[in-house]
Amino acid sequence: SKKWNDTENLYIEGDNLEVLKQLQKTYYGKIKIIYIDPPYNTGNDFVYNDSYSNTLENYKEQTNQVSSSNPESNGRFHTDWLNMMYPRLLLAKNLLSDDGVIFISIDDNEVENLKKVCDEIFGEQNFETQLSVIVKTEGRQYGHFAKTHEYILVYVKNNTLVKLNEIKSSNAEFKYYDEKGGFNTIGLRNRAVRIFNSTNRPNLRYPFYVDIDNKDEYGFSKVSTIPIDGWKEVWASTVDGLESVWRWGKETAEKNKDELVALKGNDNEIRIFKKDRDLTTLPKTVWFQKEFNSIVGTREVALLVGKGLFDFPKPLYLLKQIVEIATDNNALVLDFFSGSATTAHAVMQLNAEDGGHRKFIMVQLPEETEEKSEAYKAGYKNICEIGKERIRRAAKKIHEDNPDSQFDDGFKVFEVADTNIKWNTVNDEEIQSLSEIDYGNDKERIDFTKGYTDIDVVYEIMLRQFDIPLSTPIEKLPEVSDRTYIFADAVVVCLEPDITTELIEKLAAIEPTPAKFVLRDSAFNDDIELKDVSFRRLSALIANHQTEEERKSKYNNYTVEFI
Repeated sequence: SKKWNDTENLYIEGDNLEVLKQLQKTYYGKIKIIYIDPPYNTGNDFVYNDSYSNTLENYKEQTNQVSSSNPESNGRFHTDWLNMMYPRLLLAKNLLSDDGVIFISIDDNEVENLKKVCDEIFGEQNFETQLSVIVKTEGRQYGHFAKTHEYILVYVKNNTLVKLNEIKSSNAEFKYYDEKGGFNTIGLRNRAVRIFNSTNRPNLRYPFYVDIDNKDEYGFSKVSTIPIDGWKEVWASTVDGLESVWRWGKETAEKNKDELVALKGNDNEIRIFKKDRDLTTLPKTVWFQKEFNSIVGTREVALLVGKGLFDFPKPLYLLKQIVEIATDNNALVLDFFSGSATTAHAVMQLNAEDGGHRKFIMVQLPEETEEKSEAYKAGYKNICEIGKERIRRAAKKIHEDNPDSQFDDGFKVFEVADTNIKWNTVNDEEIQSLSEIDYGNDKERIDFTKGYTDIDVVYEIMLRQFDIPLSTPIEKLPEVSDRTYIFADAVVVCLEPDITTELIEKLAAIEPTPAKFVLRDSAFNDDIELKDVSFRRLSALIANHQTEEERKSKYNNYTVEFI
């Protein structure tokens, strides 16, 4: 991890299906944009080998990330791949905010099938577009044609609520400047003369008056809709026998006359222009820029972490544009096929450029690198190590290129693992057996798994809460006890093995009163009376610590739970 105590970014290592399940409570409806570049169904090894049978052997096989071939001769060639994608997309939809959007990179092998699946999960009405991205202008052999493009399917959670951003026009810059700033010009005459003319839009047919004898440094003259002595009258021109009209009505034009200029052309015709101060445009459905070339992504990773480590990662500029289109400055971005972590790089880059506070969650299976690969030789034992190092080095370079920028350049790393709490995995008879035979009165070995830490347990409890992100700091409360923690100023977890009167008093004194106390059931030693007395005393002490206003508040509610 980097800057564990200060960052809101996450990097999670593990099977993304398991991760998406674990994120349901903490991030339900919180993600503004999801981007994924899943493994294309090329017939090669299938790293995500889901099993829908619940035997221990199958589960171990799945979580050990055993690859299995998926040749085209397989009668379930498409089905196997779609079965891998379907549950992940279903869970991903839950995480999207109501105005959220998902972008999915895909190629020809499964684009049609994936669209059908997405239509079912997100709804046909929420299909936004299918982008074509030119990734190799010279093409690569694909049957009898040279393939030059891939696709990105774009779906929204709710098409009545989503709002996407325009993007900066390619190589756009202002040609002119005034006291308000830069601008370009757009002709005010409506060029669709056969559709809009004086016959059907008479209200848009009127004269302008131009101070043609006085020009600024660019040759522009001032404009008015009211006659002024010495100013020349100018009408929209006649084209093909039809009298043209303006884009604006007379009232709008007069109100915004400072945003109008006139220019006399070489043909001596005077034209009226409106100032355009916006360099953005609607994104096109074909993305054709050199920065989107697949070779660019490979070069970017090579320059940051080393050559030959990653095959054709998505380019930074591609992901930066996607994030720019779909987010505001405080959005949460998820990529659960993180790969080389281009998405994280793009989030940091955009934050550095526009001062945003976007946060990322990267999820990646720790797929091992082959011993003969350049990645393995460079010390990267799995893909996650490459992705994390790319984020570290990318952050450093962004700071070098933008020395005055401030952005979150850290990330917390989590790994998917088995539960730390034994009571979640064994039945009553096994608990009794553990207590009487194996461990005697050792509560730690009865309650928790081997190798656990208190922080592991507290994070596991955090995952079971609603609306509390994993980036939330955990604070120890030494004034209560050495094994008492609080997060989100709302949930107190006490892992002390025994409940005492003094401990109850200290828990009750926590201010403000937490929404939840989590205690160990074994701390009461199966003594029902002790548990009842402790509850009553906790309640009485909390009430004693509170003001009259706090006691009467409808928010004065707390719960006690057990592990």
